[in-house]
Amino acid sequence: MEKIIRIGLDTSKHVYQLHGVDSAEEPVLRKKLRRKEMVAFFQKLSPTVIAIEACGGSHHLARSLATFGHEVKLIPPHYVKPYVKRGKNDAADAEALCEAMSRPSMRFVPVKTAEQQAALMLVGLRERLIRNRTQLANSIRGNAAEFGVIAAKGLCRIGPLLERIAADVSLPALARELFAIQAKEYALIEAELKVIDVKLMAWHRDNACSRRLSQIPGVGLVGASMLVMKTPDPRLFRSGRQFAAWLGLTPKDHSTAGKVRLGVITRAGDEALRSTLVVGATALLRRVREGSNRSSSAWLLDLLRRKPPKLVAVALANKIARIAWKLMVSGETYRASFVTVSAA
Repeated sequence: MEKIIRIGLDTSKHVYQLHGVDSAEEPVLRKKLRRKEMVAFFQKLSPTVIAIEACGGSHHLARSLATFGHEVKLIPPHYVKPYVKRGKNDAADAEALCEAMSRPSMRFVPVKTAEQQAALMLVGLRERLIRNRTQLANSIRGNAAEFGVIAAKGLCRIGPLLERIAADVSLPALARELFAIQAKEYALIEAELKVIDVKLMAWHRDNACSRRLSQIPGVGLVGASMLVMKTPDPRLFRSGRQFAAWLGLTPKDHSTAGKVRLGVITRAGDEALRSTLVVGATALLRRVREGSNRSSSAWLLDLLRRKPPKLVAVALANKIARIAWKLMVSGETYRASFVTVSAA
């Protein structure tokens, strides 16, 4: 067999499809293997370059193959799809991976360490608990409204609402029992969230980059931690604008025939990270509009006069992302450069 210079590896739970080419770009390997067979195959194979789609389990597989001396490159799935010639099967996907990896302009996903994945698991668990709490709070409010019991907005009102329901003897006994079950579930989620927040705070304090990013107005502890955890090597981005585009905070481009047509933001990238930045920017804008922020930039105040607040919030989130990228690349500390302007 000719020396294999590149292999595309299409993965699944149990079956792995391989497609390898030699120095003449001729296919010399087309093979389907089970998991144990795949590990044994790469243990014996001379070191080569392997392409895998960035997906669940791909980082662990990449780390495992790297221990055998291979160079593993992870490719985003949407970058591989254009190279699938026709049909959808494992062999075609493996061949497309092998072809996509050979392109000089191809972008790859850095392989995460086990510690980085554990940190991402912490953030993912927190997001899931928050979703569960919101869902449960809405359910409690909806069920209470069916019995004419109404509470003001805010999660802080759920506890008093459940206490009122427990003390209301006019409600059916079955309803009070069911509300008591929901109250126990709500208290359990709150307790778990407190534990996760403590762990997130400890992680934030131990990470110098996260501490520096938290000094940016509108970022905060959670935003800074997520920026560090979810962002690959920031030096992979040529500019702050490219980083903002990776987050989906830049407008869609529909330009043609020399005419520039920009639409809404692309919403590409990580939805949770983008939403956190927009929420932080919205909170900062609220302070600016109320006049409590005395160090607002002239750019921001002028934008607020001309554009709707939601649009300004996204523009500010874009700017925050660019500042964060600069601090991550340079290692500098945030320095406020806003020109003090009266909001009146």
